[in-house]
Amino acid sequence: MEIKADGCDGSLVLIKQGAEARVFESTFLGRRCIVKERFSKKYRHPTLDSKLTLKRLNAEARCMTKARRLGVTTPVLYAVDPVTHTLTFEYVEGPSVKDIFLGFGLVGVDEERMTDIATQIGNAIGKLHDGGLVHGDLTTSNMLMRSAANQLVLIDFGLGFTSTLPEDKAVDLYVLERALLSMHSSCGNVMDQILAGYKKSSKQWSSTFNKLAQVRQRGRKRTMVG
Repeated sequence: MEIKADGCDGSLVLIKQGAEARVFESTFLGRRCIVKERFSKKYRHPTLDSKLTLKRLNAEARCMTKARRLGVTTPVLYAVDPVTHTLTFEYVEGPSVKDIFLGFGLVGVDEERMTDIATQIGNAIGKLHDGGLVHGDLTTSNMLMRSAANQLVLIDFGLGFTSTLPEDKAVDLYVLERALLSMHSSCGNVMDQILAGYKKSSKQWSSTFNKLAQVRQRGRKRTMVG
């Protein structure tokens, strides 16, 4: 589908296709940008599909904005277009944490850099959780390191939601832990370092860690009540 996101003044170059959205590179008022389009699902009734897509688009924009208010670095949001169902935001110059950690697996772990990144990750998640925000998809693909400032940037809040429940925060951490174990086993105790950063950042870490121990025992599946 041809889209023209509001404010974009360049061509759209597809860089990623997911189950829920397409991600393009473009320019916005002369600045390099990312355009994320939530596309329609043909199996849903058109009216319902449009309402759900718009609801999720706005929810993602709110989560990004709230994360920034909580002191967590995310890409600057330039525009929300309810007609084309697109978010336009800053292009972050720098590699993903996934690529950095995979590089450690090839050439050996830079312990100092890994500790720095892990501490930044823990710090950011702690701020999110204390502010009542759950990312919902904490993987190293959704974390970038801004090259100019060596600064962690969290991206893709498409599954984000607000919650103060230790259970939801623990599941958020568990998702990250499983991703690290499956993708970055060569990085050793990186999750321990992330949790250490989280503990320093979060005032509510104790209740979350208690729940995390329970989540680890049963796996990600929640206990169903009723």
